Amino acid sequence: MAAISKGNYQGKTAKPSTKMCKSKFKIICCCNLSRQGYSVTILLRCLQTPEIRAFWTTSHEDKTQIGYIIKINKATTALIRTSMIYPTSILHGYIKYGRLSLQSLPILKLFFSIILRRPKYQEKKKSRANSQLGKLHPIVPLLIGVVVSLRGASAREISRDALLEKVNQERELRNYAKRATAAASFIQRVWRRYNATKLVALALQQDWEIMMNNRAGPFTRMQISSGVLRPFLFFIMYLSTRRGEIRTTDRDCMINCFKLVLESINSSDGHQNFCSMSTATIEERKIWLYQSKKLISVCLFILADFDYSKQGDQDVVLTSLAMRLAVVLTDTKGWKSITDDDHEDTNTAVKNLVQFMGSTRSGLFNCIRKFIYKLEAPFSSQGVSSCQTDDKFLILASAVTLSLRPFHVADMDVNDDGMLDCAVKQFWVLLLTVPWLAQRLPAILVPALKHKSVLSPCFRMLLISKEKILEEISEMDRSKITSHSKLMPQVGWALANVVSLASGSDTSALDSGKFTLGLDYASYLHVVIILAEKLLDSLEIFGWIMKDDEEILGDSNTSASFELLHEAEITCGSSKLLYMDLFKPVCQQWHLKKLLSLSKDSSVLETNNLPSGNPDNLWKCELLNVANYYSCMLRVFSTLNRVVKSLPILNMLSFTPGFLSNLWEALEKSLFPEKGHISKGYSNHGNKIYEDKNDGVSGRRQKRFGGDGGNRWINVLHKFTGKSQAGNDHPESVKILSSFNQIDEHSSDEWDIELLRRGPDPMSKDMSCLLHLFCSTYSHLLLVLDDIEFYDKQAPFTLEQQRKIASMVNTLVYNAFSQSISPQYKPLVDSATRCLHLLYERDCRHQFCPPALWISPGKNTRPPIAVAARTHEVLSTADGTPSSSMGSVITTTPHIFPFEERVKMFREFITMDKATRRMAGEVAGPGSRSIEIVIRRGHIVEDGFQQLNALRSRLKSSIHVSFVSESGLPEAGLDYGGLSKEFLTDISMAAFSPEYGLFSQTSTSDRLLIPNTAARYLENGIQMIEFLGRIVGKALYEGILLEFCFSHVFVQKLLGRYSFLDELSTLDPELYKNLMYVKHYDGDVKDLSLDFTVTEESLGKRQVIELKPGGKDICVTNENKLQYIHAIADYKLNRQILPFSNAFYGGLTDLISPSWLKLFNASEFNQLLSGGDHDIDVDDLRKNTRYTGGYTEGSRTVKMFWEVFVGFEPRERCMLLKFVTSCSRAPLLGFKHLQPAFTIHKVVCDVPLWATFGGQDVDRLPSASTCYNTLKLPTYKRSSTLRAKLLYAINSNAGFELS
Repeated sequence: MAAISKGNYQGKTAKPSTKMCKSKFKIICCCNLSRQGYSVTILLRCLQTPEIRAFWTTSHEDKTQIGYIIKINKATTALIRTSMIYPTSILHGYIKYGRLSLQSLPILKLFFSIILRRPKYQEKKKSRANSQLGKLHPIVPLLIGVVVSLRGASAREISRDALLEKVNQERELRNYAKRATAAASFIQRVWRRYNATKLVALALQQDWEIMMNNRAGPFTRMQISSGVLRPFLFFIMYLSTRRGEIRTTDRDCMINCFKLVLESINSSDGHQNFCSMSTATIEERKIWLYQSKKLISVCLFILADFDYSKQGDQDVVLTSLAMRLAVVLTDTKGWKSITDDDHEDTNTAVKNLVQFMGSTRSGLFNCIRKFIYKLEAPFSSQGVSSCQTDDKFLILASAVTLSLRPFHVADMDVNDDGMLDCAVKQFWVLLLTVPWLAQRLPAILVPALKHKSVLSPCFRMLLISKEKILEEISEMDRSKITSHSKLMPQVGWALANVVSLASGSDTSALDSGKFTLGLDYASYLHVVIILAEKLLDSLEIFGWIMKDDEEILGDSNTSASFELLHEAEITCGSSKLLYMDLFKPVCQQWHLKKLLSLSKDSSVLETNNLPSGNPDNLWKCELLNVANYYSCMLRVFSTLNRVVKSLPILNMLSFTPGFLSNLWEALEKSLFPEKGHISKGYSNHGNKIYEDKNDGVSGRRQKRFGGDGGNRWINVLHKFTGKSQAGNDHPESVKILSSFNQIDEHSSDEWDIELLRRGPDPMSKDMSCLLHLFCSTYSHLLLVLDDIEFYDKQAPFTLEQQRKIASMVNTLVYNAFSQSISPQYKPLVDSATRCLHLLYERDCRHQFCPPALWISPGKNTRPPIAVAARTHEVLSTADGTPSSSMGSVITTTPHIFPFEERVKMFREFITMDKATRRMAGEVAGPGSRSIEIVIRRGHIVEDGFQQLNALRSRLKSSIHVSFVSESGLPEAGLDYGGLSKEFLTDISMAAFSPEYGLFSQTSTSDRLLIPNTAARYLENGIQMIEFLGRIVGKALYEGILLEFCFSHVFVQKLLGRYSFLDELSTLDPELYKNLMYVKHYDGDVKDLSLDFTVTEESLGKRQVIELKPGGKDICVTNENKLQYIHAIADYKLNRQILPFSNAFYGGLTDLISPSWLKLFNASEFNQLLSGGDHDIDVDDLRKNTRYTGGYTEGSRTVKMFWEVFVGFEPRERCMLLKFVTSCSRAPLLGFKHLQPAFTIHKVVCDVPLWATFGGQDVDRLPSASTCYNTLKLPTYKRSSTLRAKLLYAINSNAGFELS
């Protein structure tokens, strides 16, 4: 290199110069320099350098450069040839098409040292080189900087900082070169060592094979150790184990070696038995332990490489021999030459060997995991030849035995507990996370895994080192997240395997009806809770927990979850076994009963097995732990069981005797400490004897069923809830509809539970889980409880307890939303919200709670109406999760606000909507964008439908109505609001009349309206119902009260709520009575000859509808009668009227936002639609009446008017109000809110004074101006005349004509 750098560039020819660098490079440089140009050839010979592809570029003077790379075997030869080119071109191609490695830096440095020192190049191409070098790799300036000379002064002197920077760069370059040189030397050493070792191993293998083939007789133990095992372990380690593959020659050597060692161990001669070395001298013991460890490592490598599905006989033979050898080496019972005096030494040797197996160095559990992963699930020996069955089963049994060796040796006297701890951690991380672990193994081997000697150490270790173990399990998930992001997390399989092993049977069935013998139940509960919480956290991190539990279809998370579950399934015979099937024991009553019995019996607690000194681990098998356990299981089921969610486990929890009562007792003691126990006589076991209080509603209801069928059914419920059946022959009766005089004596603060005023945040984890489990279970039970059981029999709880439960969930939900909840409490708040809604709707239908109970939590913290309305409106229109806690309160629990405040809120919504429309230009001024319609009195429905139906949301604009009388003449008067109100009132009265055919009346005494199922056969029937929805929406939008009410069931559909069995009594009491008869029937329901069908009659035709597929062929029995009852109720309450309710809802929501409607329950909606009481509050009306035209409150005619008005019947007062205002109902919030105000205008008439005492009085009739709510009252002189004229006017159905 020095010769080249000092070469003569003035036409002289430099001799080739070579130099061997102190690296892996060998550089040969040949230079031929002349005036016409130069050529440089650099030959690089290196070892394992990156390969660079061939490249070619064209210089700016059309002079080409050719470069190419040739890869030969393990080495790379790089040949770069240039001719009359510029250095930047070749470097650019080198970087662009290849890799610039540190090993190449010396070559590039040499190359640039030669090129850049050419004077002609420096003079002519300096600027071009500088511009091109700026585009190159950042390392290029370092390369060029090496050859820049700093000698002599320059016109542009380099600055001090630039000089220091350049020096630093040169120093960094030298460091790079040193490291590259060291790396190259290391690679060279490794390669030489590998190559030399491989040659030696091959030679040893050949000599070893010759020795084994030429052996004359049995070997002694030392011959086996030094002559057989020592070379065998050497060449096997280098030729097979490290390469990760077993060659045919290696397999034959292994088989021969294993057979030789097994024969030696079976020998009774101590000189020939290899294991007898473990009792010999210290040196021989060390040799035996070392070689035994190596043999076990080779055996485990063979096991990991073995595929159970393969049919190769040699693979089966080799693996079975390896497993036999590994088992025999770790079991002194198989050593034939060992005497009784040597047991202590042999046990010590085996313990040391097993200690090695339990360490991470042996790779025992990793190899077994790889082997088990290749097994089919469920285990099947089909396709395996008979000659292989025994050997393959031996392999399986040996693998399981080896995995349990550390647990069995731990039962001996071992001072080093670290060995077992390390083994247990690996057992957790590598084996218990194997999918379908128990199902992959033969049933006869599973009991060994579930033995208490295995499960107890595993449970104890997780309780001690849960953070470390769970972190290692999570690390396995993170290593797979890129390519298998939809697979079940490893901790999920650990949870499923623990439940399966702890509660499965000896025959691998999933629901044996008993726990594993000797199971530590307290540790089991704690372990399952830890794993379940970790699983839920993992699913949330991976995005598998849905934001909205109610939304199933159309969610990307759902498809991910279904794909997850699809991966977690196996084919078992003709059916599929899903991941959630492993949790079937959790859904069995025996499982819960056993845990509950243990929570009451302190003698079975095995807390001695738990680590001392750590309070977090001193768990007991008590009710709080059981509640925490099932709370976690509910969340797991809800997340992973997307079809039925937590239904199986809720069914079991709801009907387990005494469970709900135990939960409530624990809650009541915590939340109502001043009250003590639930009630007098209500013990821990639910021994409650009901007393007869009075007759009433319950007595009348009992007569409907006859006999004691109801008693027997309620006895079953008492059994479910833990109450005694004694004393129930005469059920407790209360008057549900009686006043709450005694309850109202208490202030509303009594229902605001102090411990829940801050929501769930201050709660302990145990209390949170207890509340979550109770609310979930009780809300599920409320779905199937009928009113007789709830009100009359009071089967789950007394009404006093029901009120406490309602106040508990009401306070919890309100404070949770008002103070913002943490994500960890979302399951609790969701379950409490469901329970609250069910109790509130039942109270709305049949009151059992005082009104103060529902509004008490927010009595002092409710926001003003305007603020609440605007917050609610923002949240209801925004997409996604509500951002305001108070808005969540309004949307979730609107009943916190009194009804009057919610009505004001509703009107505030409409006011804001009108303001928004005005700003958008939809409302420019009075009459400018109004809708002009002409309505014939005799065809009011048809004309309204034809002219208004297509308007949809434009119906919010004002309507100007012109009536045409039945005689065909236009009616007098201008519409300034009054006629449109009259039109809406009249069209609704006509269209909703049962005679019109669109709606019918219920069979109850209040005769409420519900869509007629025959409307579908009418022309435009569904469209007409949709139009009527817009009419009702227009009335609500304008604040106009209508004359009718809808059925509770129908309103529930409009509010987006599902109807349950008890609501059938408000729709069809006769059908409800018959279903209750079937529910409480004493005998065999088959005697009633029922099936899963319902018969509909419409337009004289009967139609049979199946309640479920094939329902006509399914007979109703005692086992499925509850399904039949709820199927009929579902059809009548939900499915049958769904098309009509959807149509009506579509029309209604064109004008009224659905979020506005959800402020009210069904009865409140009817009140909002039709007003309050049917009578008029005379005092309120008189207080808010204006007088014009000369009348005053003290005028004689005015006084007579009020005397006559008070003397009217309620119906007549309503008719007079309709005559004046076009509506017979009073404003919902009183006449103060009637706009314009009710007005009495004076109509002067010339009448003699003596008309007061007799003679002719004023003959003119009173008239009305409905647009101004004005009664034009003549100056009558006698009250009898005023009464007669008023009655005549209000019954004439006319307005302006009377003028």
